[in-house]
Amino acid sequence: MARYTEAKCRLCRREGCKLFLKGDRCFSEKCAVDSHRRPYAPGQHGRARKKASEYAVQLREKQKVRRSYGILERQFHSYFEKAEKQKGVTGTNLLVILERRLDNVVYRLGFATSRNQARQLVRHGIFTLNGRKVNIPSLQVKVGDSIEVPEKHRKIPVLEGMQDAIGRRGCPAWLESDGTAFKGTVKALPQRDDIQFDVKEQLIVELYSK
Repeated sequence: MARYTEAKCRLCRREGCKLFLKGDRCFSEKCAVDSHRRPYAPGQHGRARKKASEYAVQLREKQKVRRSYGILERQFHSYFEKAEKQKGVTGTNLLVILERRLDNVVYRLGFATSRNQARQLVRHGIFTLNGRKVNIPSLQVKVGDSIEVPEKHRKIPVLEGMQDAIGRRGCPAWLESDGTAFKGTVKALPQRDDIQFDVKEQLIVELYSK
């Protein structure tokens, strides 16, 4: 499977905003976006100022969301097609689908410091979904689903800081996190207001509609 192996902070600098790819570092003064040491895009032409075309603006918005959730292009486009077939607003449907991914839910519940770390933990079979072991990060959670860490995995160092992670990031209203029991519950499906992510999803719809 293809994966990005370069410095993740370059992606944040390229998109000009925090994508929260480095866990706790993103909440510290070492964050590449907040430090203002290099407030420009990476690469040879990163300092160049040029007016972005309509297509470029739409592309950057799509790349920002795709990179934030750690999705490859083919899968992201598949999610868009699925969102387009559902009732309601396509852009909102797309974000809801991404939020319902198991690796994202694990991250939102505070079990991991980043979505990439959450994806690794899921693949290693650290969690159970409704009492059954799962290792597929792209699984779509449903209302009433319960995500739990079995007793034998609870001493993993990253899980010990679960409460601290929730304190820094907060837990979305559609989820319920119980750090002492190493358990999380899906109380409802996410709504657009629950997705605190600075994105103009309509631009993604326009890009794929060309």
